[in-house]
Amino acid sequence: MNHPEIVRYIEKAQQAQMTEGEIRDALFRAGWVPGDIIEAFQSVKGSFASDLPAPRHNTMISAYGVKKYFGDVKALEGIDLEVPMGSVLALLGPNGAGKTTLVKIMTTLLSPTEGSVHIGGYDVAREGSKVREIIGLAGQHAAIDEYLTGRENLQLIGRLCHLEEDRVKRKSEELLQRFDLLDAADRSAKTYSGGMRKRLDLAASLMSNPQVVFLDEPTTGLDPRSRNELWSIVKELVATGVTILLTTQYLEEADHLADQIAVIDHGRLIAKGTSRELKSMIGGEILDFHVTRHEMIHRAGEAIGNLGTEKPRIDEASGHVTLPVKQGSQALIEAVRRLDMAHVPLEDIILRRPTLDEVFLKLTGHPAENEHA
Repeated sequence: MNHPEIVRYIEKAQQAQMTEGEIRDALFRAGWVPGDIIEAFQSVKGSFASDLPAPRHNTMISAYGVKKYFGDVKALEGIDLEVPMGSVLALLGPNGAGKTTLVKIMTTLLSPTEGSVHIGGYDVAREGSKVREIIGLAGQHAAIDEYLTGRENLQLIGRLCHLEEDRVKRKSEELLQRFDLLDAADRSAKTYSGGMRKRLDLAASLMSNPQVVFLDEPTTGLDPRSRNELWSIVKELVATGVTILLTTQYLEEADHLADQIAVIDHGRLIAKGTSRELKSMIGGEILDFHVTRHEMIHRAGEAIGNLGTEKPRIDEASGHVTLPVKQGSQALIEAVRRLDMAHVPLEDIILRRPTLDEVFLKLTGHPAENEHA
């Protein structure tokens, strides 16, 4: 334990019959980070958290053995996750995989059937009110009142968070400017575009200066420009130390924003790592080419079939062939030679690294949904 002074404080506070929440509150106000506080609790005999696995330093979100059952439906079957402070974790998975269920548990909207979740050191099951004080949530659908103006929406959220009136006004103006909504601040929200509604919803989630923000498919249905604007906002938040948990079906989004990516399918965590680590699961590189005459695509597949680590994937409609290979440039040279001998004309041929889409396909057995929506 690197901070024995925290341990001494906890021991004295427990003797004074302070609750775990009161102790953590005092330590947070004193400037100690969540990872150190949790570790200190675990080192104290009789700690409330003594049955939890040791978290990594500065862990802001932790989930251990989380299960959620709805009758006979097993929505989650034992999820383990840790998210360091000031980082982005992207949750990938098809519809029905369990992503939104996990977010609802982490944001105190659902209780887990089994397991434990801590946000900023607080137990979501026992200290839900404390968790809600330090988190923000922006869901798939913008949770704004269409009949209020943008400014009124933010001020309403500020009052619901029990912020002082001066702070509500000051914070509202700050967020309207930050999210490029000042010009529309006094217009009814029902006149806003989809991208503006999403920005207003995210701004509302930041009214209380949360330490952790949950974004549940925040860019679904947005045009590329609006999506890029939200990406920039997420990067700005992380730069200030905010921790982000992002659920998405856009693999480009996860590749662009996430420090770590977790893939969930059928309620189970099937892979976790950086984008580079997940891509390395496919191994080697990808041989990628288009044939000029689509009717010759199967001849092309036969010509290079035994060059790769698996069978080539063939798209007859586009004349596109992809093949995972390990030999790199040697495989490329041999493929060109074989295709030439088979008299298969090519539009193009390249050797590239795998994409997250290919990782997703390998892990789940089907491509990501709405990838280009």
